[in-house]
Amino acid sequence: MKEKDPSRFLPLHQNWFHILLSLVGSEQHGYGIMHEVLERTDGAVRIWPATLYGSLKRLIADGLIEESDERPVEELDDARRRYYRLTPLGRTVLELECERLQGMVRMMQRKRRQEAYE
Repeated sequence: MKEKDPSRFLPLHQNWFHILLSLVGSEQHGYGIMHEVLERTDGAVRIWPATLYGSLKRLIADGLIEESDERPVEELDDARRRYYRLTPLGRTVLELECERLQGMVRMMQRKRRQEAYE
């Protein structure tokens, strides 16, 4: 199987960025992702269920995330929940997007400094 070029996903759609970021360090179910995004962005970004589940389906199809069979604490968990985790490709794409965004911020900072001297 031919490996996918991570750069072909850039620039990453904002919702995809937030979903992938939510999966760094831990697996999450859909509601957990929505809640984490809302909390992390202080309410500035809200991913609605239809958008979230459509995005999850697409991220799985593109190989950026996968469903997990792991359950955090089975006796406290709803068996209907599906958990998701980053794939190595998803992690690489997220890292490339972070580098791209940092580069844009650096360009803006240089531009501001340049304006200050004019």
